[in-house]
Amino acid sequence: MKYLHTMVRVSDPEASLRFYCDALGLELVRKNEVAAGRFTLYFLAAPGQHEAQVELTHNWDPEAYAGGRNFGHLAYEVENIYAACERLQRHGVTINRPPRDGRMAFVRSPDNISIELLQAGTPLAPAEPWASMANTGSW
Repeated sequence: MKYLHTMVRVSDPEASLRFYCDALGLELVRKNEVAAGRFTLYFLAAPGQHEAQVELTHNWDPEAYAGGRNFGHLAYEVENIYAACERLQRHGVTINRPPRDGRMAFVRSPDNISIELLQAGTPLAPAEPWASMANTGSW
């Protein structure tokens, strides 16, 4: 058995691609437009790790997606949790659970999907402004 991908439905592909690619740092591996089914698939992966993908599915006919928390979350290991959170903030992303412990943070995608960021290796030493930052919303 081989892991292929996790599918997440998105309502605004442009906003989602800005979040997942520009802010989070994933790469667009491929895009499949399926006119007969009225949907577009975007396959994303961490740089150099195309074997583990996220499939963003955009159904062309408008549909409200609720309950993103029911999905759980996507998790990514990062080289420097503080740098990753700073990059996300520069892109206007709210850090819902700051990396106060130098190890873990949570953010949300434009479709309210929870994304967990984990520090590679041992946690970084607690640092400001993260150590004093409160949680925002839910994750």
